[in-house]
Order: sequence, then structure tokens, then C-alpha cells
Amino acid sequence: MMTPIPAFGRGAVVALSVLAGVAHAAGFSERFETIKDEATDEQLYRFLYDLPKGGDIHNHLGGSSRSEWWFDLAVDTERNGGYVYYTKTAIEDCPGPRAEPVDQRNPYLIYFHTIQESTYESLSDCQKSEYELMTGLDDEEKAMWIAGLRLDQEGEGRYEFFEKTWRRIGELFRNPHITTELLVENMKRFGAEGVRYLELQTGAAGFVTPEGEPIPVEEGVQFYEDRLAQKDARDTGVTVRFLYTVLRFSPDAEADLENAYAFVDANDRWVGINMAGREDNDKGHPLRFLETYRRMRRDYSDVHLSIHAGEVDEPSKHVRQTLLLGAERIGHGVDLITDDDTMLLMREGPYLVEIQLISNKLLEYTPDLDKHPFPEYLRTGIPVNLNTDDRGMWDTNMTDEYFTAVKHFDLSWEEVVAVSRMGLEHSFAPEDEKADLLESYDSDIAAFERRYSGDWTAPLADVEPETYTYGERVFGLSFD
Repeated sequence: MMTPIPAFGRGAVVALSVLAGVAHAAGFSERFETIKDEATDEQLYRFLYDLPKGGDIHNHLGGSSRSEWWFDLAVDTERNGGYVYYTKTAIEDCPGPRAEPVDQRNPYLIYFHTIQESTYESLSDCQKSEYELMTGLDDEEKAMWIAGLRLDQEGEGRYEFFEKTWRRIGELFRNPHITTELLVENMKRFGAEGVRYLELQTGAAGFVTPEGEPIPVEEGVQFYEDRLAQKDARDTGVTVRFLYTVLRFSPDAEADLENAYAFVDANDRWVGINMAGREDNDKGHPLRFLETYRRMRRDYSDVHLSIHAGEVDEPSKHVRQTLLLGAERIGHGVDLITDDDTMLLMREGPYLVEIQLISNKLLEYTPDLDKHPFPEYLRTGIPVNLNTDDRGMWDTNMTDEYFTAVKHFDLSWEEVVAVSRMGLEHSFAPEDEKADLLESYDSDIAAFERRYSGDWTAPLADVEPETYTYGERVFGLSFD
């Protein structure tokens, strides 16, 4: 049965679809209810995998890739630009300077921190004894390395994620060949499940050569453009834009924000700025940056802002304060539900909340997904869409987000279409590009409805989903 929707909520969702010009095949809303009632989980997953989807506009490129993809590129010098990598398999408490920066979280104690050969050669003999060539790892060590880059065990949560998982990747982040190869691997997978637009959080600074020499930012930009121009990337049919990310609790975050404005203004592939980082670290509170944003707006126009806010499990005014910074989209917005005035402000308004259900569950911001505020936002007219966040570290895909939303909140067909379309409507893509994306989406969703209007089980035979360890562990689904 269809979940009851308050009159104002139903009207808001339907109005979004009507105003956007979404053409619905006659009677498909009822057909979708039939599919939900009759389909097995496997059939529903196949249906949703085949579903045309809008855009993933909250996606960290560094966290978007499966552990296996990272490993394969780290040991393949033909694909990774000739870089050689070592990873930490022992801790000897060696004296002297270390390969990892030491801070209050002491990453020295983290196994499988990965460095490139030029860094390894600078270490003392004791420190070298802690590291092993990645090409020399045995099967057990390889399995541990791969497991270290994803949250798939009980007890792993936000501390493991923020303070360990990212740090293990180490200097693999600094390889432009690996970064751009992983970008295209993601494009292929997203394209296969009907995602047509990616707005990825990444930069072009910090890349180094195999010898450890800095690569100029301009060359970093060109690495992206050259790889996106290759045939396999173009054949995915996925449009890619980037957001420049600022780490909010960095001591130099204000200067980083100024640099971000200058960079985005000069590079068309980057369409906006995002500010990320743990909000429970008060050094990154929103109002710290108010004057910097206001000063930047005196010098720059048309720089879009999507900012993480409300990714906490306690009441705060972070979402309201982040709107004051100039944000057009809010990343996560979990605790927006605790701020009545801001909820009212965002109803039917221009601001969108980027929803990441699986991320919020695994990082324990909403460990019980049945209590996630997503349906409240959707059904009271606050624009929302579904995104994957750091899908490589959850080992998920976009279909997992849709499957989760439909199973937990019994979305109607109008809601599925509206949520998909809002990811494109609220993207920062150039207006002509956005118009093309929306037109293409409307055409594809109409064709999808026609395909499933007869015997809805028949088209599923041609759908070949790809699911990962999260889908196997949580949904009990696995596809060859």
C-alpha cells in the first residue's frame, strides 16, 4: 500500500514533477504500487538498478572508489604512472621523523598507511622495516589492506572513518594517474545504473611525481581534462563537474577558502565550493567563515556553494548558520529536523538538502534508518535528493540508496521521480548543460515507464545489476 502523505506534502511533490514537465505514462503510479507489492527484493533491486537516476551531487571523489580498485591501481605501474607503493604492516615505535605527520590523533599507530617509494627511501632503516612493498603482500595482508578502506564491521563508525580510513590511503591521493583512473571507473559504474550527472568534491592541488616533486595545479587540472576526453570516459554518457573542497577545521581554512574562490573562478570544470569536515570539531563552526564569505562575494560572482551542515546527532543551528554563509545546498542536514524555524524557511524554497541514507547510518548519525528525517523533509516540501557520499568506503552504489529509501519509506512513483529530478534541478551545472540533462532525463524516464507498463517482470531479465558487500550483508542480495 502507498504510505499516506499529508495533503501539503503530496501537493508539494506532485507540483515539483508537474512544474518540471515530467511526463508520466498513464497509470504508472498504480503500476509502481503493484511492483512494490508483488516484487521480491531481488526483482525490486533489478527494477531500481534499471531506473534512470538524476545526479549524485554529494560525492567525495577520494571516498568514492572501492578498496579493490585502489589496490589494483597501486600495484599496476602501467596504469598508475610508474609509481611504486609501500604500506605499513608493522609498528616498531622507531625514533626520529616519521612518514606520517604526527598530531593529537597519532596516525603513526595506524596499520596499512600507504606511501610512495620516494617517501620510503627517505626513512630510517627502522622505519623502513615497518613498511612492505604492496606488490609483495600475501593474500591475508591484501585482504586486510582492502578491509581497512571500508566500514564493514560492527563497531566501526565515525572515528574509524574520519581518523583512520582516510589516512590509510595516504599518498595514493597524491597520484594524478590513480585519481583520474578512479574517476573513470566511477563514471562507468554510475552510468551503468542510470546516473547521468556527477558533481564530485575534489581539487587539483597536492599531486606529486614519482620522485615526490610537486605537480603544478595547472597540470593537475589538465590530468582531469585529458582523462575525461578519452573514449571510455565519453562512452559512459555521464557528465562530470567538480566542487573544490575546503577542510573546515584546518588552521588555515580561511586562506584555503580564498584560494578556492580564485581557483573556481579560473576553472570551468569546477562549478562551486564545498566545505567539509567533522562538525563535532568546533574549530570549523559555520560562523567562523562568515566574514570571509562576505569578503569573497565582493570580488567574485557566480561561485556556487554547497556546504556540509547538520551532520551531527544533537540539536544545533548549523544549517541556519550555513545558509547565512550563502549556501545554496546543505550536505546531510540530519539535525535540521530539530530547528523548526529553519524547517519552515526551507519549505518550497530554493535550498536543497543532499541526503545520504547509508552514510548517516554507518557513521551513526541516524543508526535507525526508520527514524531518518528524509521523508519528513520530502513530504513537507523541502527539496531533497539521494546521494552516495563516500560510497567506496561503504561499498555501495546509488541503487542501494534508492532501494533503502523505497524499502524504509515506501516512496510513491511521483516521489521517486521528483527526488531523481531534483538532483539535476539543483545541480551547479551550467544552465544550458542542465537543460540538456533534464530533457534527457524526462525522455528516459518516459521510456522506462513504457518498458514496465506491460508485463513488468519481463524487462528484468535483461537487467544485470552490480552490487557490493553492503548489498550482500544488509540486503542479502548478490548478483553475478
